[in-house]
Amino acid sequence: MALEENPACGDNELMSSAVAIAVPKPVQKNIIPKAFVQKKTGLALWMERVLEECDHASIGFTADPVHDLRVALRRCRSLADGLMAMDPDPEWKRMKKAGKRLFSRLGELRDVQVMEEWVQRLATPEDLEAQVLLRSFANREIQLKQEAASALGEFDRKQWKKWSTTLPRRGAKLRTGTVLFKHLALEKWNAAYDLHRLALRNRSKVAFHSLRIGLKRFRYIVENFLPEQHKIWKDDLKELQDLLGEVHDLDVLWTAALEVNAFPDIESRLRWQKKIAEERGARIAKYRAKMLGKNSLWQVWRAALPGGEQVESAALQRIKLWASYLDPDFKHSDHITKLAMQIYDALLRNGRWSSTEDSGERIILQIAAFVHDVGRSRNQKNPHKLSFKLTCELAPPLGITKETLKMAGVVARYHAGSLPRIGQKTLLGLTQSQRQTVNRLSGILRLAEAFDADHGGRIQTLTVQEHTGFVLIFAEGYSARDPLAEKVAAARHLLEIVLRRPVLVKPLIAKRKKPAMITRS
Repeated sequence: MALEENPACGDNELMSSAVAIAVPKPVQKNIIPKAFVQKKTGLALWMERVLEECDHASIGFTADPVHDLRVALRRCRSLADGLMAMDPDPEWKRMKKAGKRLFSRLGELRDVQVMEEWVQRLATPEDLEAQVLLRSFANREIQLKQEAASALGEFDRKQWKKWSTTLPRRGAKLRTGTVLFKHLALEKWNAAYDLHRLALRNRSKVAFHSLRIGLKRFRYIVENFLPEQHKIWKDDLKELQDLLGEVHDLDVLWTAALEVNAFPDIESRLRWQKKIAEERGARIAKYRAKMLGKNSLWQVWRAALPGGEQVESAALQRIKLWASYLDPDFKHSDHITKLAMQIYDALLRNGRWSSTEDSGERIILQIAAFVHDVGRSRNQKNPHKLSFKLTCELAPPLGITKETLKMAGVVARYHAGSLPRIGQKTLLGLTQSQRQTVNRLSGILRLAEAFDADHGGRIQTLTVQEHTGFVLIFAEGYSARDPLAEKVAAARHLLEIVLRRPVLVKPLIAKRKKPAMITRS
């Protein structure tokens, strides 16, 4: 159905932030006001609204309350969609699933109620077909209301109330309007634009229905997480959503009319078919007018979203954020990433491998370093193996391929534990070149990890020098007498195999600044 805003909630109340803020309560006569009250916005507001609308809908399951309940559920699910893309907490998925279950079970009832409205709009007083349709819909509505009451009884309000406290707090940690949410919007834009081209190519009912859903997902990300863009785009987004929603409504109406044999003869069938086709065609024409050409809204929206190198950079930031939620000491992993990249870049400059090989390896190493300890989020043995599994299960953000993410997971798997060897399950399916990459990057990551094995962050700078027959790494803050040296010595082994020469580590002595000369006048 076409999405309409809750009549009780104006545009100013549709806050995109998931944060609850404190605002002064207006003074009323004969009432002693509290100094401040907690006004709920964003996710907190809509989750509370779901419970309120459940009460309203349960009184008769009439059209407006059912619509308002579905709008509130849809809002919560769309907010969860955006937030769970950043935050891996499984409660987001559970809340979204619970909301979808109730939303779906109210769907057919809402369809029938919308079709009743359309019949009343399209029919003339003498239309006998309209009376048949309305009678059929009324009978069906009685049964669907009983099913809706059952669905509402099964909805776990107690659990929903708990989520309405815990999840908005998690959501409040993420700032709206950032490049991360612009990147997420770009993902939805790409998906919706592909559906747009498909719908215009084959013009089928299914294709336009899919386009409506794709555009709705893009709209919700903008509406919930990009307040500046939403302020400019909201009218167009709503109009387009309404147009495609009404196209879908008319398609459903025509299918339902055929199913109940509402037309006694060909003449009445053709008359109604013409009415519905004209209404449908007018809406598709309006959609095309806005969405085709170089200056279409598609291009306007795309121009405001990340492009070029920003896409890959934002994708890396999203993976980094995801890892930070799981890793119990992400400050350490962030530091390891910097050390690993210092080693990698120095070896690249020294000609250890070509820039062609570097094209994708640098990104793989960065991701692997970010995610190498996410397996420690659960108290299990072999967390490096769990890191591999969690990384491979992660949906790759736009700009990062599934293959790149898998390679990063494999490198993270071998940052500890056994060395990579032919025949191991993790390496199955990898080419010879890919296995070489795994060895090279795992060797670097192992050594970088050893330099901060105590999680102290003492070693900040590494420099690499090539010598005849060996590689020398100078580490600022390193001491051969430190317990850390033992771990570094063990961790060098895989990199030495890759480089086919010993890797020596020595302290980097910071140069002392010469005292300023004092001149006498």
